[in-house]
Amino acid sequence: MGVKRFFSHLWALKSIWITVIAFGWPLFFAIDYPPECEKQSKCAYVIIVMAVLWLTEAIPIPVTALLPIFMFPMTGVLSASITSASYVTDTTMLFLGGLIIAVALEETGLHTRISLCVMMLVGAQPIMLMLGLMTTTAFLSMWISNTAAASMMIPIIMAVSKTVKDVRIKSARAAASSNGQANEAFQMAGTDSDKDVVKDTSHQNHTVSTEEPSSEETSGDECLSKVEKVELDRLSKGLALSVAYGANIGGIATLTGTPPNLVLKQIADSFYNEYGQGESPLSFAKWMGFAFPMALICLVLAWLWLSLVFLRLSCFRKMDPEAKVAISGVIRDQLKKLGWISLAELQMLIIFILLVVLWLFREPPNIKGWGIIFPTDKKGKSYLSDSTPCILLSVLLFLLPSERPNVFGWFKGGTPGYKPLLKWSVAVEKLPWGVIVLLGGGFAMANASQVSGLSEWLGHKLKSLGGQETWVMNLIISLIVATATEVSSNTATAQLLLPILLNLSLTIGENPLYLMISCAVACSYAFMLPVATPPNAIVFSTGFLSIPDMALVGIPMNIIGIACLTLAINTWGKEMFDLGELQPFLRNVTAKNDSLVGLCI
Repeated sequence: MGVKRFFSHLWALKSIWITVIAFGWPLFFAIDYPPECEKQSKCAYVIIVMAVLWLTEAIPIPVTALLPIFMFPMTGVLSASITSASYVTDTTMLFLGGLIIAVALEETGLHTRISLCVMMLVGAQPIMLMLGLMTTTAFLSMWISNTAAASMMIPIIMAVSKTVKDVRIKSARAAASSNGQANEAFQMAGTDSDKDVVKDTSHQNHTVSTEEPSSEETSGDECLSKVEKVELDRLSKGLALSVAYGANIGGIATLTGTPPNLVLKQIADSFYNEYGQGESPLSFAKWMGFAFPMALICLVLAWLWLSLVFLRLSCFRKMDPEAKVAISGVIRDQLKKLGWISLAELQMLIIFILLVVLWLFREPPNIKGWGIIFPTDKKGKSYLSDSTPCILLSVLLFLLPSERPNVFGWFKGGTPGYKPLLKWSVAVEKLPWGVIVLLGGGFAMANASQVSGLSEWLGHKLKSLGGQETWVMNLIISLIVATATEVSSNTATAQLLLPILLNLSLTIGENPLYLMISCAVACSYAFMLPVATPPNAIVFSTGFLSIPDMALVGIPMNIIGIACLTLAINTWGKEMFDLGELQPFLRNVTAKNDSLVGLCI
């Protein structure tokens, strides 16, 4: 057996031998530890095993997320009941409700109508097409999964690219035909004195035409000049990356837009609840007030950057009227195929708007929200959370009719029937259950890190970072996280790092939300590689892009994203979440941390 064949066979068994290494390599953490640090060491063992399996994907990522259910009880870190309870939390319900709304949005086709309407509004100019694709994808990604948002835009990209290419080919053929006719007229207009010359020239032209096919015989790319081919190639790349960047940036703007935001909320809520503070300041309204302007700035800069790279000076050039009409026609035809807005779409639009309004005005900053009319606990904390309206409206989707019921006065014969906006069988099929399990596994891991004291210990070990300016430390951490998330799951990255950053913040006397918010946002800045996020992989599959294309454009884009994050978190973010000061209860927690970690140093 050759070496190459041997390694191909070995790679086929990677699930087995990588799993064995993952469990065996860090085993000393579970068997060789100081007596006073037993739980911290065993918790570290479980987390290292999960980290290796998550990074290598030796077994499916959601399956790895199930390991805490048996590993934490077996190592004595956390009981089975507490570990299992971490998988279904208020944040999990918020995520589940958001996913159900997203599935219904896709089922009714409302998201397609929204995207096509936006494309019609922005026009057919290449620079405006890029803006339209980016803003539409970003908007959809705020409410549905970034994977679904990117997937639905791919047909539009392909159609627009093909239309532009067909128009260019048609124009090239027309120009070639016109030049041929002009040349023939010139020959016929020759004087008698130079007939011989004309004949000789005509003979030469005929000779050339036998070697190169005429414009009528030429088809496809052969009609286009090298410059035109390069321009078309760049346009297709720019349109594809507009969708990927829009999907990645848009999800940052809302709490439900991307899993790292939900991981942040769950860990922050657990921490605040543990010390009797109720829900953390990370409500839907406050997060949107912080993240939406940041995402908007990042989106505009991303659009300008992609325009500069792929359109260059052509973005200022007036578009060929024929191409403009053709592209507008493609979009208009697709919109016309949808017909008038249906009853299902109209109801879905109302539910969608109602959900956003309820989220924004449950506990808006500086004014009383609708949540005050409902019961509170003894400390005055509301029993409601952002998951309450989300699940309420999700339930309505299974009740409201998608069309007029075939009963009584509307009976058209056959079997009486009633079709709701969303069927449970469809929801079961389309919901990404693996992501829900992944979130639960991360929550269990974060809980174990807190209970065992591992997070406090790691925070103390990283205390040396606190010698720098706070914003510099935040910038460095954001850059590290953005780099790490290029090669690993952004959800897994957030789950691994957020508990550590929480305790690092307390150790150096900083508000924990300062570093944690930056980490969660930086997890979504994956612009460089196809494996970084599903939207990147989806646009890469179109064939327009190569890995060097994505990497070279993505590196500056990562820097742009981190710059926007640094600006936001140090300006309006500090004011909105009171990040510049330690609340009284946080000072007490800091003192407690120092006394606990001193035992294991």
